[in-house]
Amino acid sequence: MPSRKFADGEVVMGRWPGSVLYYEVQVASYDDVAHLYTVKYKDGTELALKESDIRTLSSFKHRKSQSSSSSPSRRSSSRSRSRSRSPGRPAKGRRRSSSQSREHKEDKKKTVQETNLVPLKPSENNTRSYNGEPESTERNDTSFIALEKFKPDLDIERVLEHYSLRPRKEEKKREEIYSEKKIFETMKTEKAPPKTKELEFGGRIGTFMLIFFLPATVFYLLLMCKQDDPSIMNFPPPLPALESLWETRVFGVFLLWFALQALFYLLPIGKVVEGLPLSSGKKLHYRINGFYAFILTAAAIGALLYFQFELHYLYDHFMQFAVSAAAFSMGLSIFLYIRSLKAPEEELAPSGNSGYLVYDFFIGHELNPRIGSFDLKYFCELRPGLIGWVVINLAMLLAEMKIHNLSMPSLSMILVNSFQLLYVVDALWNEEAVLTTMDITHDGFGFMLAFGDLVWVPFVYSLQAFYLVGHPTTISWPVAAAITILNCIGYYIFRSANSQKNNFRRNPADPKLAYLKFIPTATGKGLLVTGWWGFVRHPNYLGDIIMALAWSLPCGFNHILPYFYVIYFICLLVHREARDEHHCKQKYGLAWEKYCQRVPYRIFPYIY
Repeated sequence: MPSRKFADGEVVMGRWPGSVLYYEVQVASYDDVAHLYTVKYKDGTELALKESDIRTLSSFKHRKSQSSSSSPSRRSSSRSRSRSRSPGRPAKGRRRSSSQSREHKEDKKKTVQETNLVPLKPSENNTRSYNGEPESTERNDTSFIALEKFKPDLDIERVLEHYSLRPRKEEKKREEIYSEKKIFETMKTEKAPPKTKELEFGGRIGTFMLIFFLPATVFYLLLMCKQDDPSIMNFPPPLPALESLWETRVFGVFLLWFALQALFYLLPIGKVVEGLPLSSGKKLHYRINGFYAFILTAAAIGALLYFQFELHYLYDHFMQFAVSAAAFSMGLSIFLYIRSLKAPEEELAPSGNSGYLVYDFFIGHELNPRIGSFDLKYFCELRPGLIGWVVINLAMLLAEMKIHNLSMPSLSMILVNSFQLLYVVDALWNEEAVLTTMDITHDGFGFMLAFGDLVWVPFVYSLQAFYLVGHPTTISWPVAAAITILNCIGYYIFRSANSQKNNFRRNPADPKLAYLKFIPTATGKGLLVTGWWGFVRHPNYLGDIIMALAWSLPCGFNHILPYFYVIYFICLLVHREARDEHHCKQKYGLAWEKYCQRVPYRIFPYIY
């Protein structure tokens, strides 16, 4: 292994990538795997440079002394002779400038080919997205890309005009105008997102069917849980009268719940962070206060219980609440699509801009629909549905105690409530991570996310608790202990894998992460090949599936219905994994192929 030439903290001259200019930098660290020096410029910018792009200060001072030792009178006489020549006569200084410009052009081309730019100053945003998902780990705003793209042209022009008679102020102003013009043109061409060509979920026909199939699946599961024998062979279940599915009071309670969570969202508590750059280069601001909203909700529910409010009202009208949530999500989806028709091109979702009404309505046409500073998609992602999931579980626990005359809930119900409460609290505590997921960065806000956030999450994810109310299951303490250990293993894999990646994305040079190895990519991001991400490509998915199994085991094995969530979760994650694979292969190219060879298993080690 070659030894390093420059020590940490040493002040050297580093070449700016894509140019022939050197600037004074300080060596921060050295990566002995990629053989790159992390250097810090005076403006705080941190980049990774090859050793060939770094020079010592002494070498530059030596060159400077040599240039200054040349006779000033000789240079001045040369300039005076060039002024006295006829304009039609070629100037010697001009010939020398042209020769130097050719040398600088060749040097520039060589620099562009050799310089390995690895930005190492990521965004402060946390991430909970998948390995290889687009995240804020690189300086990818449009203006920076434009400057880097056209900076070499400016460097060559500086060399060509070095011997000109134009005043320096005029030259500098001309460079600024030129740079701003290039940046504006680049932003103008990159601002509008392209049309969506690759359609998911079966395209127009598939998404049209899903608009009806998803609500039907929710209602079927809830109806089956109400049956004495919830076997999947008993199909179809007895259908209730249509008038019994709707109650205005229930819909009013749902609207009140939604408004309460919106009020908590607007409270000026919690920090404000920036999201990932949009196609226009703009960054939206988000207030991180989901955990505070959860605490306030818990206080409100505690107050209701103190004043003897019957929370099991949710259980008695569970189907009506599901219908109300579905009707609200459909109305919200229609509103979102209509307003998206007037949205600027740069605000449309890259995945929901196909031009087909049904497909764009399902996926979501607008990426970040907002009413003032109120971000509708970000709000619905974690607040009403996820916190509502916990409230529903609590209602099921109280309903079990009342229906079966129990002084305390069953051990199975306690396990289900505890496991899922841990999952929700973890999501809200790490709320900032959702800003880098594909739901926020890629998918628009349409029927898929509106129905998923407001209906699927609270009413399907609480299926185990709803099942246990009508079908109590007794488990022993040793079995409960074994299930608890299984859930802890799944949670440990899920959380440690995400934390490991999050810390690496924040600060790859952290000494605590020195044991991690990665494959550098052309985007400047590294693909981890050690730790959890060297075990399988998506260890967070593996942890999710283990936890989902632990949530279902307390329901016993009499029926497969409580395990629907496990089956659904496996199918969902396999779909997401295939989606991630396709996206990462397009983004990282050969680096992703090399990563796949290094880490062959996707979710399940030695299986898949």
